[in-house]
Amino acid sequence: MTSRLIVPAIASLTVAALLLSQPATAAQKAVSVADVVTATFTIEAIDGTSRIVTLKDTDGTLEDVYCGPEVQRFDALKVGDRVTFRYYETVVSMLRRPGAPGRAPESGGITRTPGTRPGGTMAQQFTATVTLQAIDAKVPSVTVKTDDGRVMSFRVQDARNLQGYKVGDKVEVTYTQALAVSVEPAKR
Repeated sequence: MTSRLIVPAIASLTVAALLLSQPATAAQKAVSVADVVTATFTIEAIDGTSRIVTLKDTDGTLEDVYCGPEVQRFDALKVGDRVTFRYYETVVSMLRRPGAPGRAPESGGITRTPGTRPGGTMAQQFTATVTLQAIDAKVPSVTVKTDDGRVMSFRVQDARNLQGYKVGDKVEVTYTQALAVSVEPAKR
């Protein structure tokens, strides 16, 4: 619903940041990186027939958003209501020992906010294991290979974060995205 309003980070770039954004002392245990982006809009117009809501951001830009049938309390929306979107992104990585059981590759769901106001959270989680194929401390960068054979290279922000990793290490990466939407009535 809000992909045009809040642009999520590219997952593959997050993998690189995740793998190498923590100091070497954390290389043997799970490492977590998180980010939250919040944006609030005012409802300027509602077309109930087509289920289109026109949102206005703080600089006056208007954006039409289609609210599909999954928006169960659409009729509760009113012009002037304030809609807040919170986009959460979390990446967790850890070295994976050969033969260790992996996590489920993908999961997701929608949780609706209780009460009469529209709102809820949509979440999706992906887990993948990548193999470090090359580490270049001079650039600094890494090359990883996914289980399905794709090879990708990424720059590393700080060469010190390469310490503790070696070519051949299997790293399990769990990437979670969530979008929480809440609606507050217009101030009177």
